[in-house]
Amino acid sequence: MKPAAWFDRRGWSDIIIGVPYAWAIVFILVPIVIVSALSFAVPVLNSPPYAFAQSWPYVSTGSFHRLFADSIYVRSFGVSLFNAGVATVLCLLIGYPMALGLTRVSKAANRVLLMLIVLPFWTSFLLRVYAWIGLMGTTSWFNRLLTSLYNVLVPQAWHVPHIQIMYTNFAVIFVVVYSYLPFMILPLYANLEKLDRTLDEAAMDLGSRPWQVFVDVTLPLSMPGIIAGGLLVFIPAAGELVIPGLVGNMADPMIGAIISEEFGLNHDWPMAASISVALLVVLVVPLMAYTRFQSRAEAGARG
Repeated sequence: MKPAAWFDRRGWSDIIIGVPYAWAIVFILVPIVIVSALSFAVPVLNSPPYAFAQSWPYVSTGSFHRLFADSIYVRSFGVSLFNAGVATVLCLLIGYPMALGLTRVSKAANRVLLMLIVLPFWTSFLLRVYAWIGLMGTTSWFNRLLTSLYNVLVPQAWHVPHIQIMYTNFAVIFVVVYSYLPFMILPLYANLEKLDRTLDEAAMDLGSRPWQVFVDVTLPLSMPGIIAGGLLVFIPAAGELVIPGLVGNMADPMIGAIISEEFGLNHDWPMAASISVALLVVLVVPLMAYTRFQSRAEAGARG
């Protein structure tokens, strides 16, 4: 077969399909395999700072034993999952009304609002985090405003000169919500935009109140968007390194900081790899749950 005929028949389709698979294998699967193999090595003083056992079974599970035995790793996992979970819930509570509002406004207003949501991505991520560092400082106008509101709402015995925001888990969650909110809004908007508005009208005609229409019709139909947005926020937030390193309490670190410290400062690559594998397993569970949910939803729609 001539090359031209091969390309005309199926060559281009094979290349187009094969490129994403090749990318996934080289840049996703292969690194996962390498990190997984490193997790069963032992730390040494040589360069590279790891080695595999010289006798059967040629692997060591010492890093995983330390992972579950040392409280600092367990606590870091707990802090990471808690911060990511709270940030995801807050992003949902803030982002859902915004996404729903985008579907209810005119096309001109919709374009403006979408641009405002995407606008932060046009600036440096670090620059935005540093801007919040300045706002959350004890001498900033933002901190003084929050302190004034706090002192107005609480008894005088509880008044404070300033609120300590920086270097707390609150600061981490606050900046994570700000940074990842668009990742919740956009999938929700894409899902809500496709909903049939006549279903709401039919429910209203049958006597349902607006809140009942939302609970019985809109919310269940928007569940795929909620799950997609939740995963887009929760997964990167759980492994976040930059935000906790800049505004968080390093005495109570998240798991991303622990992995970075083990790789860089301690040169304990097997330990860092075992933490990474454990984090990967924890984050794969919600992905599997989402895939199962989608499969059931698609099967129900076809049935």
